[in-house]
Amino acid sequence: MGFSTDAIHAGQRPDPTTGAIITPIYQTSTYVQQSIGVHQGYEYARGDNPTREAWEANVATLEGAKHGIAFGSGMAAIDAVVCTLSAGDHFVMTNDVYGGTFRLFRRIRERHGLTFDRVKTSDLAAVRAALRPETKMLFVETPTNPNLEISDLRELSAICRERGVVLAVDNTFMTPFFQRPISLGADLVVHSATKYLNGHSDMVGGIVLTSNDELAERVRFLQFAAGAIPGPFDCWLGLRGTKTLAVRMERHEQNAKVIAQKLDAHPATRRVVYPGLPSHPQHELAKRQ
Repeated sequence: MGFSTDAIHAGQRPDPTTGAIITPIYQTSTYVQQSIGVHQGYEYARGDNPTREAWEANVATLEGAKHGIAFGSGMAAIDAVVCTLSAGDHFVMTNDVYGGTFRLFRRIRERHGLTFDRVKTSDLAAVRAALRPETKMLFVETPTNPNLEISDLRELSAICRERGVVLAVDNTFMTPFFQRPISLGADLVVHSATKYLNGHSDMVGGIVLTSNDELAERVRFLQFAAGAIPGPFDCWLGLRGTKTLAVRMERHEQNAKVIAQKLDAHPATRRVVYPGLPSHPQHELAKRQ
């Protein structure tokens, strides 16, 4: 199926009781057990929920991932990614990531024994130089928020494989409509679903995607143990949002290109930062990736 069809249908089945085509909002905290320990796949809502399960499967399909693990916010999802590391581990991150990400790493996770360095991940030599024997992860935001600097994920994934380092990519800005990091070699992908995935400014959420079974098990354990889960209604809103993801992203691109071209041609404009312009130094990488 094509991307738009997957966005509408992936991870969702008609309700077995009513035949409803839209996944219901399973607003429940617990589930009936036929006897002690005998259930229908669901025990407690922190562990799983059918609406959340549909949302996770939907986004996983769009990203070309085997597993999707949803969280109550993008920051909770990012925190789960770095919580796969242990005290004493080192990681490298894109130098101009979203401010909330940097705040989490510097003011919280650094206090808990993680160390990190910030580098320009578009500079492959700088990335190689920053990796140490104790480096366990490279965390990349591409394009960056808000400077739209792009990192070459194929090249970075090759470096990470060579050094035994996990490559985690924040794909919030591009969404799987424009960029699928797992197909380019990423091990983990993270989104703030609050932004383009939802697209309606009426939910807060995050999601982690991976095709690595071991990483998925660790992230899902963190989801359950820490409990930073989204509610069923938020997951339903996420599913509603991805149904129009393709048409929205197409229109976003069209509008952005028109604005960028007009600004680029205006005599009062000193510089336009938009990788879609042929004049942008990373234009070819943007097209390729």
